[in-house]
Amino acid sequence: MDLNLRDIRALVAVAEAGNFTRAAARLHLSQPALTVQIRRLEEAVGTRLFDRNSRNVALTPAGRELLPLMRKSLHDMECVLRDARALGEGERGTIRIACLPTFAASVLPELVIVMKREVPRVAFDIRDVVASTVNTLVRDEEADVGLTGGEVSDPMLEVLHAGVDRLVAVCPREHPLAKQRRVTLDDLVRSPLVLTAPGTSVRAVVDAALGETRETCETRKTPDIACEPTYMMTAVAMVRAGLGITILPETAREVRAEPGLVVKPVDHPAFARPIAIVKKRGRTLPAVTDRFVELMRRAVVAR
Repeated sequence: MDLNLRDIRALVAVAEAGNFTRAAARLHLSQPALTVQIRRLEEAVGTRLFDRNSRNVALTPAGRELLPLMRKSLHDMECVLRDARALGEGERGTIRIACLPTFAASVLPELVIVMKREVPRVAFDIRDVVASTVNTLVRDEEADVGLTGGEVSDPMLEVLHAGVDRLVAVCPREHPLAKQRRVTLDDLVRSPLVLTAPGTSVRAVVDAALGETRETCETRKTPDIACEPTYMMTAVAMVRAGLGITILPETAREVRAEPGLVVKPVDHPAFARPIAIVKKRGRTLPAVTDRFVELMRRAVVAR
């Protein structure tokens, strides 16, 4: 017969109270029910644990030896139950998130601070990667939730919230475009461009926008791509060096990291990157991650 938590708790209560009546009251049981639990426990261990008389009970030698072990087991199991309850209620746990570097460097730190204030025992496992890797990490269950860029077409991913990240042009302060309120499509195709590498979510939006609208430009000229760095900070450095202008998300910290650069809105609705909070379809998020997703929803501008 297996031991259970109630039987162990009954043993400790009777040993501490020295009396079945007092122990039963402490456990909110009837005395006969408590007696049955103790007998079941004695049958399970194969020996008598208490000597009984009309006034009180006393531990047998075997009971005295088992009591410290039972107390430790009871403490350990109660700790497990408390931890399990905290996990189920979202009061502790690890949030495993994969997200775009722009989100990780802009909004995420503030959200982590808010979450830690609400749930002090929360931990974070953060992977800041390009959109395709975000999707892979969530699909492979290496991350529970992701913030990705571009349209989500993977059938294994479920979109929890969809938003948009406007793209802006970044140029040196002395560049002719710095004097304009907005940058037009004609301005873009007339200027050397520093674009993030093919395969990034920003580049996919820029290529699609330029491709769809090229016929509307007066010049109908193929854009002059000066270089294609992978990272936004590299693109900013190349713009600072005078290699051209770049197009980056408005939320990217990199676009405001250089005092010598200015940010200008692009005068066309196609220059917007879809972003989405995703999880693997059919998987239940940990309760603490569910709480964090709600914070993320408020930070992501809805489409």
